[in-house]
Amino acid sequence: MAKGVLRLKSVEESLASLDDPERSLKRDLNAWDLAVMGVAVAVGAGIFSVGATAAANFAGPSVIISFVIASIVCALAVMCYAEFASALPIAGSAYTFSYATMGELVAWIIGWDLILEMLLAAAVIAKFWGIYLSDAFSLFGVDLPLSIPIGPVDLEWGPVFIVGVFTTLLAIGTKLSSRINSVFTVIKVAITLFVIVVGFFYVKAENYTPFIPPSQPAPEKTALEQPLFGFLTGLEPTTYGVMGLLAGAALVFFAFIGFDVVATTAEEAKNPQKTIPKGILSGLAVVTVLYILVTLVVTGMVPYTDLAASDDPSLTTAFILVGADWAGRVISVGILIGLTTVIMVLLLGLTRVMFSMSRDGLLPRGVSKTSHRFHTPVRLQVGAGIVVALIAGLAQVELLEEMINIGTLSAFVLVSFGIPILRRSRPDIARGFRVPWSPVLPIFSGVACLWLMTNLTTLTWLRFLVWVVIGLVIYASFGYRNSLLSKRNVAAREAEEAAAARGPGAPGDPAPPA
Repeated sequence: MAKGVLRLKSVEESLASLDDPERSLKRDLNAWDLAVMGVAVAVGAGIFSVGATAAANFAGPSVIISFVIASIVCALAVMCYAEFASALPIAGSAYTFSYATMGELVAWIIGWDLILEMLLAAAVIAKFWGIYLSDAFSLFGVDLPLSIPIGPVDLEWGPVFIVGVFTTLLAIGTKLSSRINSVFTVIKVAITLFVIVVGFFYVKAENYTPFIPPSQPAPEKTALEQPLFGFLTGLEPTTYGVMGLLAGAALVFFAFIGFDVVATTAEEAKNPQKTIPKGILSGLAVVTVLYILVTLVVTGMVPYTDLAASDDPSLTTAFILVGADWAGRVISVGILIGLTTVIMVLLLGLTRVMFSMSRDGLLPRGVSKTSHRFHTPVRLQVGAGIVVALIAGLAQVELLEEMINIGTLSAFVLVSFGIPILRRSRPDIARGFRVPWSPVLPIFSGVACLWLMTNLTTLTWLRFLVWVVIGLVIYASFGYRNSLLSKRNVAAREAEEAAAARGPGAPGDPAPPA
């Protein structure tokens, strides 16, 4: 079994899976589609809230450095994704890349982690979409109830509605969804730029001082609520200071999740060797600039201590504190539009990872069949949509936000370390993009992502370990035996044993060479 879990799926076997007519996707997406997809998934409610939250509770004005750190780590990991995707233009992202470099068990774990990341992210964002929909209507004097009673439970109808709409669109076709996504993304970027420009008129230089607030004890935090690094080293819970800046970097990394989703669409990209690297890297550049500009505005408009005194610090809070209440309406509309596109891209990424795992036999093969009419995995798309809608509509999934970060970072770690492995094992593969200074940069990327993971809370790590254990049980009970590689190996071994039992020269054996 130890040998079995380490079996690799070669690049040739991965590319051969594209020839399955019942499980094939249509190449429709260009570099613009992929870049917009990256911007769409990263620019949501987080751009108006994550920076303010990190400034208020962790880093003060130095949250700007937190964003720079997070964006550099993300850029390094994204370059690794770009190289892998240009060498293996197949659905599945980090799962597929790990299968070719580190073996089946690691691939299963990372695929399971990606499911965690995208499932929870889609559910969390869908829930927030319903809340912001109600808030947006209330700003215009319309009272919109969040939930409707169904028997003994209250169902939040907003998340169910938006997930249902995009599940339908994605089932019909990826290109159609991409066009709608482009329209919404252009609108929300325009709103974001408008808010940034207006906000700069309220910026005061004194609000950036002290840039790194002095460290303060945080007795209200338990040991499980402090970063894992602090827990392991026995440090008392604190906020602000250098540790707060680093904890802020781990938190704002949430703003950059989703670029790995772009890599899951490699099988649907035209000329993937060129379009995927160009799309991913250009999208990341746009998002980084937008986030840093918003953070400069929010920390310059009001002192970080005023943000900390707020129950829900956000960019809207900053505008209200300076007397520009009107901005709340604009930001609410921007958030609503922003969340809309995020949900679509996450639902797409979730199904593409599960599609790839199903096609390999690690999940039931039947769900990976694609529609002959739409060239999409309709069964899988609808099934995933139902699960996300139910979780978002019925559960308090927002309590598990940090689980999204740890799932993303674990994928980034393995993809980063996988680059030197594939370079050494398969130097002959054509690559449309190559990470510079390998293996130094990929290894540094993997270590940096591990370091960010240690800045997540101990409670998040415990929950993550529970998720991994559940995944290992499923793999041991189903995936290991039903993997296509496992079945091929068993068939080959049985054929060899049968040939040996018949003896040399038996009918059916190849004739000995002359």
